[in-house]
Amino acid sequence: MELVGPALGLLELESIARGVVIVDALVKRAHVRIFSAEAVTPGKYQILFSGEVAEVEESYRAGEALGGALVIDRLLLPQLSQGVRLALSGKAEAKRPGDAIGIVETHTVASAVLAADTAVKRARVRLTQLHLAKGIGGKGWFTLAGDLPDVEAALDGAGAAIAPQLLVATEIIQRPHGEVPKSVF
Repeated sequence: MELVGPALGLLELESIARGVVIVDALVKRAHVRIFSAEAVTPGKYQILFSGEVAEVEESYRAGEALGGALVIDRLLLPQLSQGVRLALSGKAEAKRPGDAIGIVETHTVASAVLAADTAVKRARVRLTQLHLAKGIGGKGWFTLAGDLPDVEAALDGAGAAIAPQLLVATEIIQRPHGEVPKSVF
């Protein structure tokens, strides 16, 4: 699928069955496009959808209400950054020689997307990796690349954007060794 419009909605639920019902409700409520709707480890259901701001907001509110106490985390971004848009579409930017690398790990997908969006809006960094939920117990993590002061500012912004209990770690590598696999960042 493809992200459309400027806005992104994201709901994480602890019920797979309720998640499927919410997907149906989201598209019936307003003109939004489902980008991703799937069960992820450990038995959660995540829904990412996009569209025009008003439509995403309307569907988001409906999904949140229908999910009730089954909603683990949620995110509504009226203006999704280009860096996150590219990373979600599998087109993350590349690390360049001499770049510092910042790494952020969160407990939820919504917190990872919010932290990544904040980081790329706060400083001149490139989002080089965005990994959500699959194979990592429902967590999220991402890497950023750029000049050291920019990466530091981006990590500060990412950490401040989310609730402290959702942040697992932020790390920085000033000059990654050439033997570190490119798949890491």
